[in-house]
Amino acid sequence: MILMQLNDLSKSFGAEEILSNIKLEIKDKDRVAIVGRNGAGKSTLLKIMAGELSYDEGDFFKPKDLTFGYLSQHMTLESGKTIWDEMIEVFSHLRRQESQLRLLEKEMENASNLAGEEYEKLLQDYDKLQLAYQTGGGYTYESDIKTVLTGLNFFDYDYNTPIMELSGGQKTRLALGKLLLQKPQLLILDEPTNHLDIDTLSWLENYLVNYPGAIVIVSHDRYFLDKTVSIVYEIARHKTSKYYGSYSKYLEQKALNYEQELKEFEKQQTEIKKLEDFVQRNIVRASTTKRAQSRRKQLEKMDRLDRPPGDESSASFSFQIEKRSGNDVLKIDQLRLSYEDEQEPIFSDIKLHVNRGERIALVGPNGVGKTTLLKAILGNLKSDRGSIQLGTNVQIGYYDQEQAELDKSKSLLQELWDDYPTINEKDIRTILGNFLFSGEDVLKPVHTLSGGEKARLALAKLKMQKANLLILDEPTNHLDIDSKEVLEAALNDFPGTIIFVSHDRYFINKIADQVAEMQRNGISMYLGDYDYYLEKKEEEAELKQLQQEKEIGPAVENKKLSFKEGKQQQSEKRKTERRIAELEEMIERLELEISEMEEEMTKPEVYQDHEKSLELTHKVSSTKQEAEQLMEEWTSLQENL
Repeated sequence: MILMQLNDLSKSFGAEEILSNIKLEIKDKDRVAIVGRNGAGKSTLLKIMAGELSYDEGDFFKPKDLTFGYLSQHMTLESGKTIWDEMIEVFSHLRRQESQLRLLEKEMENASNLAGEEYEKLLQDYDKLQLAYQTGGGYTYESDIKTVLTGLNFFDYDYNTPIMELSGGQKTRLALGKLLLQKPQLLILDEPTNHLDIDTLSWLENYLVNYPGAIVIVSHDRYFLDKTVSIVYEIARHKTSKYYGSYSKYLEQKALNYEQELKEFEKQQTEIKKLEDFVQRNIVRASTTKRAQSRRKQLEKMDRLDRPPGDESSASFSFQIEKRSGNDVLKIDQLRLSYEDEQEPIFSDIKLHVNRGERIALVGPNGVGKTTLLKAILGNLKSDRGSIQLGTNVQIGYYDQEQAELDKSKSLLQELWDDYPTINEKDIRTILGNFLFSGEDVLKPVHTLSGGEKARLALAKLKMQKANLLILDEPTNHLDIDSKEVLEAALNDFPGTIIFVSHDRYFINKIADQVAEMQRNGISMYLGDYDYYLEKKEEEAELKQLQQEKEIGPAVENKKLSFKEGKQQQSEKRKTERRIAELEEMIERLELEISEMEEEMTKPEVYQDHEKSLELTHKVSSTKQEAEQLMEEWTSLQENL
């Protein structure tokens, strides 16, 4: 079933064309990524699909009854309600059905004055409503809310917290959570991975993989796209191209397509040159003029191929070092750090030994102190205890995710030239050009730059430092996918040492040869990339579970109970087991009675007899209640056992 179709869609803002000849189709259960450079029109396209923006030309088809949810890039949930009240609002229709069911139950209890037909209709209405309530998720919606809130990292929050007290990032996560709970036929998500840590990203990936509807995603998180999508639309030069497969498959197919198209173009060019040479040499000879004329007609009829467009202009840079460091680059021992107004440390017992040439990714949950540790290494924060020792000839270059070191009042040219006044203006402009700042762009004030432009400027400053130890805090934030790939290539060729914090798992896989998992009381090292780190974490979790299962058996022996205590415990255990067996028999008997009574109620001679039907209804209700009480006792005894 086609949920949405766009044909030859175009959109301009004034004289600037953003999209043209856009073709896109979304079917039920599709997983679609829309990729392209910053400014290519991805968010504009999503707004058109969500009905928030008009289009100039083309056809836009979607069914009238299509339900869709749209998460914009900067969307937050502004509400005066609490977290729980806002989430449960999604299921207001189920809560109304609950109220109607309670009313019908009361009517059934007080139905002594109803005729047989009226009572039968009441039963039918109740059955229909109960079925609708059950199929709509009436018995699971509270559990669904808790699952989503836990997955989005609200597990340690009081659900009665007013939303207005939350941060912007938390409000964005809640907006996403509410959208997921609504379960529309089509989810349109613009950068849903913003403000999510790695654990939350993993949960969201699994949730979207199992989502019952279709999904359209714009994201710079390539690892996330690899896990969630099976169709990729690329927007380039205002148009779309469609690829099947994950993001990585799209890259492979795109490269293959370009090579194939280039070969076909070059082959045709060779053929054209041969034909033109033949015509030029033979058109004036009487003996060969007919053949030359035939070749000329062949040239005129030929459907000439255009040279396939290569990639649009990309940043192009590398990181060099001024001098080589010693083998021991950094030693951290027993480091502890806390803020003055807090008794509990941010982290403690941190140990880390870094050798020349290593590329270490520092990972861990938000708030564990990763950025704080980087600042301590730089000497910007003083530790309470422990030591940080830099090796011989170590020169540090630092990339700050906030770009706080950029002077907003300066122009781009001044920002670099003031730090390196002995370098010629031409050379400064060349370096800025490598980062896609050319012509009059270099005279723009820093405060007018976008997030991506500031990131490129900060990388330009980092390049000029020629440091042999790069400390990078979220270097891929604000960069489009193309710029990330250029940065990865530059870092892979870097001859020095790298320590970096990143939530970009694709980037970690490309750069890291070690993963340092940071906790509040130490660091655990894993010798491999991010995927290797995940595998080892799974192995550790499995080993821990096996160890716990082994310890359950001898746990009683370890307590060294006396003979009398042991005998008493065994006696209590046997008593519990006997009671469980009794309860199982009683529950089975009651369930059989309920089944028989419900079958009896379907017979015409019963439901037409008002008194008999009412009597059976009450009996079924009381028997169910008795069975539920026994079931609660059975569950409790099983847990204790």
